[in-house]
Amino acid sequence: MNIDENSFMGFSPASARNAAPILQRLTGLLAGDEKVLEVGSGTGQHAVHFAGNLPGVRWLPSDIEQQLPLLQANLDRHGSDNITASRVLNLQQSDWHTGLDPVDLIYSANTLHIIGWAEVVSLFRHLDQVLAPQGQVILYGPFRYGQNFTSDSNAEFDQWLKARNPMSGIRDFEAVNALAVEAGLLLKDDIVMPANNQLLVWQKAR
Repeated sequence: MNIDENSFMGFSPASARNAAPILQRLTGLLAGDEKVLEVGSGTGQHAVHFAGNLPGVRWLPSDIEQQLPLLQANLDRHGSDNITASRVLNLQQSDWHTGLDPVDLIYSANTLHIIGWAEVVSLFRHLDQVLAPQGQVILYGPFRYGQNFTSDSNAEFDQWLKARNPMSGIRDFEAVNALAVEAGLLLKDDIVMPANNQLLVWQKAR
């Protein structure tokens, strides 16, 4: 499904650019009938694009409270029947998973470098409460490897992020993967994506 930037509130060019390559990978990773929780849905562009192209998937969008009016307005205008109403999900709260039924996939794009590290920890520490057996966690965005950036542009982006908010910044893959292992996840794939991004795929080991 193509997104019309003129009718989409808060339109994100980056989300428009990366939607197609991410969808291509998701199509190969999903059976097509999963229940997906998206953490940090933003404008809802990924929810609309992915759910529209994966009609058997049930998509659950979420974000922090102040983002919800814009997110839900876009979903009301562009959403499909397999997208549920958006819900508040704040990783600063340890009970962020309360009220959620088990899901087959937790998906998030371009969030880990925006939120604080404590929120990254919260995501992994509590995802076992909502992720079904054999469920997957798929995260998209830039990462460092061996404390090295994968490009000069990512290093510059990290400086910009930290100047804006010292708690943010591009995360070390090794630190994130350690949280995943502690949460009972096994790394299934680490896929190089366009524009110096990665698609990390973990699966619940139990």
